[in-house]
Amino acid sequence: MPQKNTLDTEKLTAYLSEHLAGFQGPVTLEKFTGGQSNPTYKLTAPSGCYVLRSQPQGKLLKSAHAVDREYRVLAALKNTRVPVPRVYHLCEDKSLIGAMFYVMEFCDGRVYWDAALKQIDSKAVRGEMYDAMSRVLVDLHQVDIHACGLSDYARPGNYFRRQLTRWSEQYRASELQKNIAMDELNLWLEDNLPEDDGRISLVHGDFRLDNIMFHPQEPKIIAVLDWELSTLGHPFADLAYQCMQLRMPQGMGTIDGLQGIDRASLGIPDEQEYVERYCQRMGLGQIDNWSFYLAFSFFRLAAIAQGIAKRAVQGNASNRDAAKAGAFVQPLALMALDIINKENISIGSC
Repeated sequence: MPQKNTLDTEKLTAYLSEHLAGFQGPVTLEKFTGGQSNPTYKLTAPSGCYVLRSQPQGKLLKSAHAVDREYRVLAALKNTRVPVPRVYHLCEDKSLIGAMFYVMEFCDGRVYWDAALKQIDSKAVRGEMYDAMSRVLVDLHQVDIHACGLSDYARPGNYFRRQLTRWSEQYRASELQKNIAMDELNLWLEDNLPEDDGRISLVHGDFRLDNIMFHPQEPKIIAVLDWELSTLGHPFADLAYQCMQLRMPQGMGTIDGLQGIDRASLGIPDEQEYVERYCQRMGLGQIDNWSFYLAFSFFRLAAIAQGIAKRAVQGNASNRDAAKAGAFVQPLALMALDIINKENISIGSC
C-alpha cells in the first residue's frame, strides 16, 4: 500500500486549538522533502508557522522513530548553548493522525546537502561554517546532562557495545538478503570493541551537515535538527560520524561527501585539522581507535539504510526514494572494511 502523505487537517486544527497556547486555525500542511525517517511537515496557520514531526504510519522496528525522545531532548536543551527549535506540544495519542507527533518552532534558515558547500562563493565563509559545526559539537558534548534532566536518557554500560548490539539487531530485522561484507564488518567490530574509557555525554547520533540549519545570511548555526538517534553515549561517535560523511563520495544518498575533492581550495579543513580543532576545544589529546569509530559509523549508517529499504518494501517509508537506500548498504560496508584494512589510525592533537 502506498504511504499516505495527507493528514486530516480539520481534526488536527481542532486538536491544536485546544492543546497549543495561542494557536489559531485553519491549517495547511506541506511535507518537507529529503528526510528518510520521521515524516515532517511545515504547518501554516493564522497564528504562525510551525513544524509537525511524526512517526511513520504502520509497523515500526522496535525503539525506532522515537519522536517522544526527540521532544524530550529538545525541551531539555532549551536553555543550553546548543541551538535547537522550541518545542510546543507532544501528542502521544496515535488515533488523531495515525501516529505519535510533536509540534515545534519553524526556524527560517539555510540547510545544505553538499558537503563542499558549492552554493557558498567564499572560501572564508565555508571555513567559518565548518568551524561553527565544530563549536556546536563541542557545546553539545559539554552539556551538563544532570542539570538539564537527561541523566536517565540511556541505559548504563559501554556505549559502543550497547550500540553495536542495537544496530546489529536492527540490521538483522530488516535484512532483505545476505550481505557478506556486512557480516564481516559486524564480526570485526565485535572483536575490536575498545575498552570503555568512561567518557559519556549527550550525543546527537546523526550529526551531519543536512541536519544543521544556518542563519539566512551569516555562517552561524541557528538550529540542530533531527534528534531521533540522540542518547547518552561516547562523544567520539558523533565526531567520527560526521567525518565518515565527509569521506563519502558524491551522489551516494541524499548528501554529497568530499571524497576526491581538494578541500584546501574550498577553504574546508581536512579530517586531521577538523578533529584537532575539536580536540583543542574539548581539551583532549590523541584519539586512539579512530579506525574503529569510523568503521562503526559506516556500519550503523548501512544498518539505517537497510531499515529504510525494508520500510519501502512494507510501504511505510517517509521518502518516495526510500527503496534506493538498500543499494548503499554494500558500498558503505566495503568503505568501512577498506578503512580497517588500510588505515588502522589514531588521530587528533598530540
